[in-house]
Amino acid sequence: MAKQHFFITGTDTDIGKTLATCALLQAAKLAGWRAVGYKPVAAGCRRTLAGARNDDALALIASSGVGVSYEQVNPLAFLAATSPHIACRDEGRHIDPAVMSRGLAVLARQAQWVFIEGAGGWFTPLGDTLGFDQWVAGERLPVILVVGLKLGCINHALLTALAIRQAGLPLAGWIANDLSPEPHRRGDYLAALRQRLGAPLLGEIPWLADPGTATLAHYIDLGPLARAIGWGDGVNGDG
Repeated sequence: MAKQHFFITGTDTDIGKTLATCALLQAAKLAGWRAVGYKPVAAGCRRTLAGARNDDALALIASSGVGVSYEQVNPLAFLAATSPHIACRDEGRHIDPAVMSRGLAVLARQAQWVFIEGAGGWFTPLGDTLGFDQWVAGERLPVILVVGLKLGCINHALLTALAIRQAGLPLAGWIANDLSPEPHRRGDYLAALRQRLGAPLLGEIPWLADPGTATLAHYIDLGPLARAIGWGDGVNGDG
């Protein structure tokens, strides 16, 4: 069975990338696929006896269907909750894209689906001359866009989709995430995005008072992703 990896980016920071990635992981696991999350770069970690730990990476581990270590899921962890290139400077370190690629290769040997969560938005810098978008383009990863439903999201989503396609990458789908109990003009925004993004809507995640305890799989339709890579409707992953 061929393997497939997807990069998850967002229209902004704090837009629901981790929530959406966990939903994708849970949906793949429910469908019978071996799926694992990858957060190659995480800024905003806390010190523990085991080392720096990031809550987003821990959430991906909890939702994955493959047993992996923390370091496999998040090889590059930084303490400051800021742009990765600034966190690097603060700690006197740098981000080596080869480390990110090796980490992906390791996980790819263990799972059929690897969902890779970015940091911030599409053009998040990882160093003076390296952006997250450049690493994704080098790996030739199809992209899933998480759109946080709020005022301004249409423009942000269309600009991000344009940048992804200008990088020569496919926009494999998008996920709408409700950032409040009653998102601003929700129906109108969804209709505009459906019409303009030119990619399948994989699901909408409603506003959740406690997302950490929620079961998320039923908010996601993996069918468009599975069909695009010749895996049928996305079920019976052990077949």
